[in-house]
Amino acid sequence: MFEIPDVKMQNINAFLFTLLKWMVLLLIIGIVAGTLSALFLASLSWVTDYREAHKWFIYLLPLGGLIIGLAYHYKGVNVVRGNNLVFDTVHNPKDVIPFRMVPLVLGGTLLTHLFGGSAGREGTALQMSAAAADQLHKYFKFTSEERTILLIAGLSAGFASVFGTPMAGAVFGIEVLLMSKFPFKAVVPSVIAAYLAAYVTEKWGVGHTHYQINLVPGLTILGLGSSALAGVIFGVAAILFVRATEQVSRIAKIIKWPPLRPLVGGIVIVALVLLLGTHKFIGLGIPAILDAFKTPAAPQDFMIKILLTAITLGMGFKGGEVTPLFFIGSVLGSALAIVLPLPVSLLAGMGFVAVFGAAAKTPLACIIMAAELFGLPGCLHIAIACVTAYLISGRHSIYNAPENKEPKHFLFNPFHTTL
Repeated sequence: MFEIPDVKMQNINAFLFTLLKWMVLLLIIGIVAGTLSALFLASLSWVTDYREAHKWFIYLLPLGGLIIGLAYHYKGVNVVRGNNLVFDTVHNPKDVIPFRMVPLVLGGTLLTHLFGGSAGREGTALQMSAAAADQLHKYFKFTSEERTILLIAGLSAGFASVFGTPMAGAVFGIEVLLMSKFPFKAVVPSVIAAYLAAYVTEKWGVGHTHYQINLVPGLTILGLGSSALAGVIFGVAAILFVRATEQVSRIAKIIKWPPLRPLVGGIVIVALVLLLGTHKFIGLGIPAILDAFKTPAAPQDFMIKILLTAITLGMGFKGGEVTPLFFIGSVLGSALAIVLPLPVSLLAGMGFVAVFGAAAKTPLACIIMAAELFGLPGCLHIAIACVTAYLISGRHSIYNAPENKEPKHFLFNPFHTTL
């Protein structure tokens, strides 16, 4: 009778143990990330509705900024770098990301939105999910490679659950981090964690905003060329956003005591909102994004959102850059419908993902996100705009860790450009 050698049995047992371990780990990451995102999104919806019902809350923005600044100054110095701390840990794993990042970024983001800062939500979800996932390192003996995979899975889960786009989340977690090599071992864990987290958030009854491209024209040279031209403009918008935020951050450092930076920033934002005479550009700006898919936006709207978001984030308020980039891209694309021969909803959808893809250096994830959000029709136009915007934007990135400044290789940049 044939017997399996002991060595082979040991290999099988080791494989089964590793498989079981990762199944448990990914289940934990998916449940925790999905639950945190559900809690965050529900809370964010509440504070947004409350602010809209109490317009005078905008006058408390400087006070909210001071509270955020004090919290990070006295309790969060080691996590104040946010996303870039997570990215640095992925590239060079050292100490476990402190769990205090979770309540700090959650509370800071909710205060930012309660009082009318112009910020997003993806940064909060990424930081919460990655910090929670990294706590598992305390209980398991991970190698550096395993810990990297764990963190990438956490990032994918956070992105997927907060936007309801699991495949884009899986790709984002890999694409945003690794420039010169493709981590094939992280693909399956990222996909599993992303889908689990998105499923858990949905099961908590938390919904996502739905966008619709109503009309997609047939493929023509004029239409595809217009998509490329729009992509150039979207790439320039991404550069403007990155440079504006970096410039505000540099100016903010003139103020030596960090807690005062968001207080001053809050005063400036309140003054600008009063000058503009509208609350359209504060918070997430979802209503303005939805309107951009229906009727052409004013040409200056995207610049106003860039300015307010750069001040909000550059001066130390918390939140993400992605939803403001959705706003900037969609209203810019919508405004381009006045001069380009493409439907307004298609141009808004193109800008929605292309400006973000250019600023985050994640064109592939954004093309996939477009397919998940808008459907397959129009994806060729969107892909052209995303790739063009990415190439035009060069090394300008909202994620300014040194590793993320390096140009990507063939998988993501077919021209090996180092713009």
